[in-house]
Amino acid sequence: MEAFLISTGIVALAEIGDKTQLLSFLLAAKFRRPWPIIAGILVATLANHALAGAVGNWITLLIGPEALRWILGLSFLAMAVWILIPDRLDAEDARFVKLGVFGCTLVAFFLAEMGDKTQIATVALAAQYQAFSAVVIGTTLGMMIANVPAVLLGDRIAHRMPVATVHRIAAAVFALLGIATLLGAGSLLGF
Repeated sequence: MEAFLISTGIVALAEIGDKTQLLSFLLAAKFRRPWPIIAGILVATLANHALAGAVGNWITLLIGPEALRWILGLSFLAMAVWILIPDRLDAEDARFVKLGVFGCTLVAFFLAEMGDKTQIATVALAAQYQAFSAVVIGTTLGMMIANVPAVLLGDRIAHRMPVATVHRIAAAVFALLGIATLLGAGSLLGF
């Protein structure tokens, strides 16, 4: 349950102002058909985060517990810094218009998420908790919590969201996870 809740909360916070959330706003403004966009985001996120979760679980098989603790702790600290750097949406992220609303969203969202903060966080969380399903479901739910309102409410909420404050909170959570992991909190989880 802890893996699910932390994964959900971290990704929901990290996604605020992220390029995939900006992509959600863009797709909503372009197509004005929220349900195929939401379905595309869900499928793309499940696929992307399942891949990331599998990589996270695989890493635990290759790296010893002590090295893994240091790598994860430092990764969480790096995520804390990275989350404070504002994202920009690349024009290329929405170039798949000819695939229809669902297809465009699916492909653009999947590609935009590759190497993104939330994908890297999913790898680290899966390695930390070794709970593939809980992490993937949690990170996917976190993405949906941040992106569904962006699709449904679009411009009405874009300018009212305190993005900098949310980023600082997410950075603090990542930093706390990093410090706790470096201090051995992961040993309570079995590594």
